Amino acid sequence: MSGSRAGSGKDWLTAGRLDLPAGGGAFTISRLAVGLFLVDQDRHRIAVGSDRKRVVPLRAGDGWILPAGSSGTCEYDDALSFLRVDLSDALLDDVGFEKADFNPVVGSLDPLLVQFVRHAASLRDVPQSLYRDTMNLAVAAHLTQLLSPAPLSSVAIEDRRLRRALAYIHDNLAENLSLDDIASEAAMSRFHFVRAFTAALGTSPLQYVIRERVERAKVLLSTTRAPVAAVAIRVGYDDVSRFGRHFRRSTGLTPAAFRRR
Repeated sequence: MSGSRAGSGKDWLTAGRLDLPAGGGAFTISRLAVGLFLVDQDRHRIAVGSDRKRVVPLRAGDGWILPAGSSGTCEYDDALSFLRVDLSDALLDDVGFEKADFNPVVGSLDPLLVQFVRHAASLRDVPQSLYRDTMNLAVAAHLTQLLSPAPLSSVAIEDRRLRRALAYIHDNLAENLSLDDIASEAAMSRFHFVRAFTAALGTSPLQYVIRERVERAKVLLSTTRAPVAAVAIRVGYDDVSRFGRHFRRSTGLTPAAFRRR
């Protein structure tokens, strides 16, 4: 894999693009790694931690997240091109990532993570800078949020139904979320879901979604040059003015002013 040190001191990651012929074989992952397919692989097969391969078709934009120490095999019938980002333990330590194992992710990836992987790969030949260091931390922080659901709330969420609903919200934050869909994910009526959610988290589902969208927008505004309108769309707002109102109500600043800080 082509890659380079990104960051300073102990805070670093490697990122690069790989172009491989059809085939595949055994792999070992020494550090937490994210892969992003750039081409479709309709007959992609993979086994992680065992010899039993399963067919997991992957489209361009899909990929995988594998914990450090993973090993297995993968096979593909066509030439493969993908981006890969590896994160050091030191970088993950700095953002509070728990070292507990997580289930490998193979398939659809979080849309914001996809953007981060593409951007990290584009910076692989850029000299060390504050911007690059900030970007590295943003990637690690977002992965921590995706892979460590416990910190979603300061209140312990014991109800598995609510945890499923929270995971659904975070996986679909950029989409047009509806109360019907979220409550259905929790296998509860809308009335009982809203009551249980508010009691557990101290806020309504609507206010929770707004808060999480604003948090994601803050990361994008701090670590990318995407226009405010594009940021709004990436966090689930078709109406830029509505996004601006919610952002200002939460932070006391307009999105543009937040970026200029």
